Amino acid sequence: MTQAGGRPRWPGADLPGRRLFVAVPLPDEAGAAIAELVDGVRAAGVPGGGRDVRWVRLDGLHLTLRFLGPTPDELVAPASEAVLAAAVRSHAFEVRLGGAGSFPPGGRPRALWLDIQAGADELASLAVTVDATLGDAGWQVEARPFRPHLTLARSDGVPAGAAIGARLVEAASDLDVRFRATSIGLFESLTGGGPARYLPVTLADLA
Repeated sequence: MTQAGGRPRWPGADLPGRRLFVAVPLPDEAGAAIAELVDGVRAAGVPGGGRDVRWVRLDGLHLTLRFLGPTPDELVAPASEAVLAAAVRSHAFEVRLGGAGSFPPGGRPRALWLDIQAGADELASLAVTVDATLGDAGWQVEARPFRPHLTLARSDGVPAGAAIGARLVEAASDLDVRFRATSIGLFESLTGGGPARYLPVTLADLA
């Protein structure tokens, strides 16, 4: 099944269900360092006094490996089993975060993110493994290329987005956050009442 533009879609994308994704959670120490960075950027205020970008919750930072979208209850257990299978096939690895950017760059970006300075290849390999185990469980293989990054905000094209993005890039120019990725998880995104909350459905240690 495809949507406009030819991008393959998971057959259950239009069904009601739990919004699930697979990701590598960040440890508390790494999350605290990034929260300090974001707090500094936000403390300068919104340029021109306009609408701020939508910052993600800083108590659930993660590196996304695969979005599953709205998932019917009967498919949650197979998704969990796929995550467990991927963990068994994969090993813990080192990650280093540093530098920031926006997409698309300049103008009115839609997303602000931190870059992966080390561990990008391992994340890509882990994403391939997750894709394979999900495929064994009945999901379509992800057609879009995997681009590892840590999303911090969604700017939705607001006028202040470019200026806030530039401020983030400057603040993160000497950022050096290192941690060991030791687990992956299936998470549920809960919306309403502010930024989405991310609740773990299944967590699995990497081998």
